[in-house]
Amino acid sequence: MATTDPRWERAGPADGDLLLEMVREFYAHERLRFRPGRTDAALAALLADERFGRAWIARSGGAAAGYLVMTLGYSLEFGGRDAFVDELWIRDSFRGAGLGRLAIATAEEACRELGVHALHLEVDHVNTGAQRLYRSLGFEAHDRYLWTRWVSEDSTAKEYGDADAR
Repeated sequence: MATTDPRWERAGPADGDLLLEMVREFYAHERLRFRPGRTDAALAALLADERFGRAWIARSGGAAAGYLVMTLGYSLEFGGRDAFVDELWIRDSFRGAGLGRLAIATAEEACRELGVHALHLEVDHVNTGAQRLYRSLGFEAHDRYLWTRWVSEDSTAKEYGDADAR
């Protein structure tokens, strides 16, 4: 039976190397610090334990076109189980083909299966194209800031503020 193209396929532990390759691309594009060891371990844990979330690989014409990671949480404000689009990356040559829209539909379907009440994401203030997409899909911006404080010993408090990290 033929498959529809493009499509998002659920990723598993065997997809770790391919996902990590695309994570590196995404981090380089977004000027995020890639931490070998820490990122690899976090990805491996996610792929091995569905309690943390889900990951998918976009395929188009048989090629890996991008990836999506959705993590799971819990929120009183949002009525219980919630999810976060942690990372969504579509390689440049595959943009504009509807993969972003299809990624959110894929995440929403998983949310319904998992009893998730709210799906969150973050987008850079300067990424107006992504903002338009998310707004058209029903996401609403909040008049809040996302703040982070690292609490583990292997993290640095200056992770996002360090100019050398970007």
